[in-house]
Amino acid sequence: MSGLGSDLKQRIQGAYSQMLSAKELRPRRGQKLMIADIARTLANIETDIEGKRIGDKHICVVEAGTGTGKTIAYFLSAIPVAQMLDKKLVIATATVALQEQIVHKDLPDILINSGLQFNYTLAKGRSRYVCLHKLDHILREFDADSAIIPLYPDEMPQVSNEAVELYRELLNGLAADTWDGDRDAWPSTIDDSAWQPLTSDRNQCSGRKCPHVNNCSFYKARDGLDKVDVIVANHDLVLSDLALGGGAILSEPEETIYIFDEGHHLPDKTLNHFSYRGRIDAAKRWAEQAEKSLAGMQKDCGESGEIQRQLERIVGPLDEARAMMSPLMTLVASICERADGSHYRLPHGIVPDALVDMAVDLEGLFERVAAGLDGISKELNLALEDHPDILRDAAEAWYPVIGLLQARAESYASLWREYARPEKPGDTPQARWINIVESPAGVDFELACSPILASENLMANLWSRCFGAVLTSATLTALGRFDRFMMRAGTPADASYSVVPSPFNYSAAVLSVPKLACEPQDNEGHNQAIVDFLQALADDEKGILVLFSSWRQMQDVYQGLDSTWRRDVTMQGDYAKHEILRRHRETIDGGERSVLFGLASFAEGVDLPGDYCCHVVIAKIPFAVPDDPVEASLAEWVEARGGNAFMEISVPDAALKLVQAAGRLLRSESDSGTISLLDKRVVTRRYGRSILDSLPPFTRQITR
Repeated sequence: MSGLGSDLKQRIQGAYSQMLSAKELRPRRGQKLMIADIARTLANIETDIEGKRIGDKHICVVEAGTGTGKTIAYFLSAIPVAQMLDKKLVIATATVALQEQIVHKDLPDILINSGLQFNYTLAKGRSRYVCLHKLDHILREFDADSAIIPLYPDEMPQVSNEAVELYRELLNGLAADTWDGDRDAWPSTIDDSAWQPLTSDRNQCSGRKCPHVNNCSFYKARDGLDKVDVIVANHDLVLSDLALGGGAILSEPEETIYIFDEGHHLPDKTLNHFSYRGRIDAAKRWAEQAEKSLAGMQKDCGESGEIQRQLERIVGPLDEARAMMSPLMTLVASICERADGSHYRLPHGIVPDALVDMAVDLEGLFERVAAGLDGISKELNLALEDHPDILRDAAEAWYPVIGLLQARAESYASLWREYARPEKPGDTPQARWINIVESPAGVDFELACSPILASENLMANLWSRCFGAVLTSATLTALGRFDRFMMRAGTPADASYSVVPSPFNYSAAVLSVPKLACEPQDNEGHNQAIVDFLQALADDEKGILVLFSSWRQMQDVYQGLDSTWRRDVTMQGDYAKHEILRRHRETIDGGERSVLFGLASFAEGVDLPGDYCCHVVIAKIPFAVPDDPVEASLAEWVEARGGNAFMEISVPDAALKLVQAAGRLLRSESDSGTISLLDKRVVTRRYGRSILDSLPPFTRQITR
């Protein structure tokens, strides 16, 4: 293609000028640079005569600080390019809050004020929509005073009378067309325990053969995706779609330009999608319950010879797998005798030979169970088209049950596959560990595994396939470089990387390392230093955010404060996060002091502009907890390759988290205040200079 031609350039520039004029905004240098970077990258993607990408320079990574106006920048640059190329634009966020802001505020605003013509919709996974088939089934069974077809306890909670009353309201809302089946659109919060029985997944859903398909909330929403220019999704939905091969929920990756806002979350989200875990005793109970469920289905589905044949394929392997759980428990208990704490990490991800042998057998057994369940699922699916040997009602009732069993069997098979097949020399190892789970019923063991890096999965499933991609966030670099992000996310070295400036006046904020700051190895001394520092703060400092790296230290510091000071403190966990922030704002508006104590989740995504936060106190450099099995395995791999895990992993990670924490102070161009770091290591240790230099150019008051 011709690249960023004059017509396209004028369209983008015109939309930006019109947007600024309509909103009475001033142009921001960083925003203009970001628009140019994205437009240039996407418009210069090489294509063949059919519009398929043939080049590799199709990814743009932009770090843009708070206040840049990232949303306007990527929409005004990407929408015209996507329309010109006839590609779908998928915006993926990491948080529901940003997703809702984009759909309900940003896009309507851009549509009204930019002069661009486009349409858009919000895409969500099945779990956010009610399954009308399940809702109808539960209410009919409840009204008939008969037991709902039993699943296993951990996946189908008992339905209470209160929940049934809610279900009647939901059904009435659907019937009256005052509710579209979206959980988030219901006027009040629906608890997980009440919502879970009403949701479906791809294994349980009979799709277009469901008797309720014409009124299905999920399919109505999904059918609308083909008719829009812009789809707003989240990282999890994109990853779920890619795990299904791409194009199963969203558009085909090859026909899609993705924009990942909050892109620094994408590697961790990916690790979660490609990790597996399962408990031994829970698997045994699942096998027992599965046998009971299959016996019940056999009675209801009567004469089908194919179902009988599939059941014969399942019963033996299911029984063998269940019988293996006791010797497996004994073996794993002996392995965990070396554990120091609540889990045992297998060094270098290497599985002991005895456990490999059992894993090989279990993988085969669960694959046979899953295959048999798949066969039954297909037979029930045929029955939904009037199979002569199975009543349609029985097929409708049992199809989701078999789907749920199949999903669990496939998950177990995947777990054991990862324990049965060690990596080849040169491969990036898996992290493998065993959690020791204690309960009143006794000790259970949960086997778990995860990739240590998301790079391989993202390259195979996303970067190598997508037409184009943009990743943006305020924190993509660490120690001033993109190396950390490239290693974890797998973005190619020849992608476009840039850092655009924030409009904020960083000199209006003071970065202080006060004299009483000490090294955190002295727990009691460090806690007392934090207490002394807080109680010496001036009375006119009203909005204060104190960030800790551990729950224990947060509690100890709180207990060390005098009673007068404790009255001003609200700690993470006292209320839901949104309620804590609401109370904080209300207190500040009333002219009183409010102090928030929080952990990592308060160091990111908390927006307290102006007087709501005039002082951020950071207890210590936020190094990762050393016993996280995935991070520990990554560090072990780096060391095995001759690297320095502390300097290559721990320091960059801590620097990035410190930037995020410090970013809670300046939330608008007029903000000012102080960031106090109560950790002397930033000036006494060799790595401290690198960490300090990675922070924005605050005014520094550092006592050495």
